[in-house]
Amino acid sequence: MTSQTIIFNFRLRLTSTFMIFLIAFADVIHPSYAQQHRVPVLVKPALDSLLRDEDTDGDLRITIDDSHLAGTERGNKQFWLAALNNNTYQVSGTYFLSNLLQELKLLEETGKDTAPLPLHNVFEPPAERISRSVRELYWKSLTRTIDERGLPHILADEKMKSADGKHYLYIPAADTMALAYFQSVNRRNPGLNVSIVRLPRKISAEYLAQIKGKHGVLSLALRKNRDGSMMGAPFVVPGGRFNEMYGWDSYFIVLGLLRDGEVELAKSMIDNQVYQIRQYGAILNANRTYYLTRSQPPFLTSGALECYKHLPKNSDSREWLRTVLAAAIKEYRSVWMGSDRLTETGLSRYFDTGEGVPPEVEPGHFESVFKKFAEQHTMSAAEFESAYRSGKFHDPKLDAFFKHDRAMRESGHDTSYRLFGVCADLVTVDLNSLLYKIESDIASMIRSEFGGNLQLPDGTTESSAAWNSRAAERQELMNKFLWDEKRGMFFDYNVRAKKRTEYVSATTLYPLWAKLATRNQAERLMHNARTLLVTPGGIVGSTESSRGPITAEHPLRQWDYPYGWAPHQMLAWQGFLNYTDTATAQQLVYRWLFTIALNASQYNGTVPEKFDVVRRSHQVFAEYGNVGTKFSYITREGFGWTNASFQIGLGLLTETQREQLNRLLPPEVVFK
Repeated sequence: MTSQTIIFNFRLRLTSTFMIFLIAFADVIHPSYAQQHRVPVLVKPALDSLLRDEDTDGDLRITIDDSHLAGTERGNKQFWLAALNNNTYQVSGTYFLSNLLQELKLLEETGKDTAPLPLHNVFEPPAERISRSVRELYWKSLTRTIDERGLPHILADEKMKSADGKHYLYIPAADTMALAYFQSVNRRNPGLNVSIVRLPRKISAEYLAQIKGKHGVLSLALRKNRDGSMMGAPFVVPGGRFNEMYGWDSYFIVLGLLRDGEVELAKSMIDNQVYQIRQYGAILNANRTYYLTRSQPPFLTSGALECYKHLPKNSDSREWLRTVLAAAIKEYRSVWMGSDRLTETGLSRYFDTGEGVPPEVEPGHFESVFKKFAEQHTMSAAEFESAYRSGKFHDPKLDAFFKHDRAMRESGHDTSYRLFGVCADLVTVDLNSLLYKIESDIASMIRSEFGGNLQLPDGTTESSAAWNSRAAERQELMNKFLWDEKRGMFFDYNVRAKKRTEYVSATTLYPLWAKLATRNQAERLMHNARTLLVTPGGIVGSTESSRGPITAEHPLRQWDYPYGWAPHQMLAWQGFLNYTDTATAQQLVYRWLFTIALNASQYNGTVPEKFDVVRRSHQVFAEYGNVGTKFSYITREGFGWTNASFQIGLGLLTETQREQLNRLLPPEVVFK
C-alpha cells in the first residue's frame, strides 16, 4: 500500500460567544470514513508517544490544562498517529486527543501488542460519546453484588478497614439463609479476612456503640439460581468513594437504567430496597452499619412505579408490585409517620436516632466545631474532641448540633445552610412532597392494579380511598405551613420557632414534581424558579442571598449556591413538564447537559457528581471536593445520578437540540 497522510483535523474552538464544532477531512477522505474505518496500530508505542507529546502536566489525561511548552511541539494539541497500514493520521484538539488516549488505553487492556483502532470512537461527537459510555461502560463498572463473586470488590473499599485489620460483613438476625451462605463462603475463601456477624434482632444505640471500630457492610438480597447456587441481587453504586447502595441515589439511577433498557437491573435495585425495609426497618442512607440509625429521602414507590411500567402485565409482575407496596407501607408508617419523625404539625421531619459524631465523616471535618466548644470549656480542641468522642464529656448544645447534623445527612442534602444546625426542627418541603407522592402512588397503584383494595400478607387490607385521603390531608397541611402566598413559594417550617424559614432552595420545586401544587401555585413557582434559581448550567441548589456571604466562619456548603446537582435537575425537569411548560424544561435540560458535555470535552471525559453551575465547571472545592474527577487515562464510572441525568435529559431534547449539543453550541445560542 502506498503511504499517505490522512488528516483528521477536528477542532473545538472557543470564541467569546460560542463553541464552533469544525470537522474537516483531507481531499479524498469521505466523512463516513471515520465511522466505518479501523486502523491497525502498535498500541503501547502509540499510547506512550501520545502521553509524551500531549500530557504535559503528567496526570495521565489530556485536558485543556495541558499547556503548549514553549520552543517545542509538546502540548500543541496536534498528534501524528502512525498506523501499521503505512498511513499517518493527524488528530487535533483536546477533545479528540483525549478520546484517542482513552481508546488506546482500552486497546492496551486487551493485552494485544497490535489492535484495530476504531476511528469512529475517536471522532465521536461529545453527547453521543457520553451517552454510549454510560450505556456500555459506566453502568457495568458501577454494578455490584454482595456474594462470593462480588465480595472481593466490596471488601477492597478502604472504608472496610477496621481497627483490628479485619473486614466485617453483617447479616440480619432473621435471614438465616444468608448467614449460612456467607459462613460457607468464608470457609471457602479464608484469604478474604472477613468476619461474618449476625446482627441482634433489635439494633440499639448501645449495640452500635459496642461495634465502634468494627463497622462494616450490611448484606443485601440473595437469589437462588436454578442449579441451587446463590448470588446477590445486583445493584448500582454512585461511584468513587461511594461503593455501596445509597438510598435516594438509587431512584435516579433506576431511571437511567430503565432509559438504557436495563430493566432487570433496575428491578433488582428495588428488590434490594424492599429487602432493607424487611430486614433493617428502612431503606438506609447506605448499606453500612453506621447508617442503621438513618434513612434517606424516600423514593421507593416512584422507582417501583417506573419499573412496573416496563414489566409484562401478568400475575408475577402484580405479585412483585404487591410485595413492594407492602414494604413501602411498612416504611411509611414505622419510619416517616413514626414518633421520631412525625411532628405536631402533622407533617414529617428528617431525623437520625443515633447520637454524637456521625462515624462516616472524615477526620477533621468538624475541627472548627470542636474548636469553638473547646474554647468555651477552656480545653484544647484535640483534648475536647477526644473526650467528647469517647463519651467522657458531654455538652448539650454540641449534642443538639450533632442531632441536627445527622438529620441533615438523612435528608441527602449534606451539607446546606438551609439545614445546618436546625434540620431536626424543620418539616421540609422536599420530604413532605415525597411523602405526598408516596401516598398518591399507593392510592393510584391500588386503584389501577388491585381494584381499589390491596390485600397484604398479614391479612390486612389497604384501600385506594384511604391513601387518597392521606395525600389530600398532607396537601392541605403543606399549604397551611409551607406555602408562602406573598412570595409564591414553598418554604420549610420550623416547628420549634413556629414559623416558615425564608431560605430559597431548589427543593421549593419538589411540589411540581409531586403534582401537589395547584395551577396558580405552579405558575408562580415556575416564574420564581426562572428568576431566582436558573443559572448558565442549570438549577442551582440555593440563591446566593439565602446562602449568605462566604467567610472563614461561613464557608461554602456543597448543596448551596453556586452548586448544582443531578437530582434537582431531574426533579425540576419533570416538574415543569407536569405543568406543561415543555419549553422551560428543555432549556433546563440543555443547560445541564451542555455543562456535562463541555466539561467532558475539556477534561478527558470526566462526568462528576456535581457542578458549579454558575461557572459551568466541575472544579468544585467545597467540603468533600468532587467525586468522579480523579482518574487516569479514562473514567470507568462517571457518577451514578449524573450518568442517569444525561440519559434522561437526552430523551427530553428534540433531535435538533441533540445535534446542537453534539456541536457544543451553548444554550445562549440555541435558545436566543
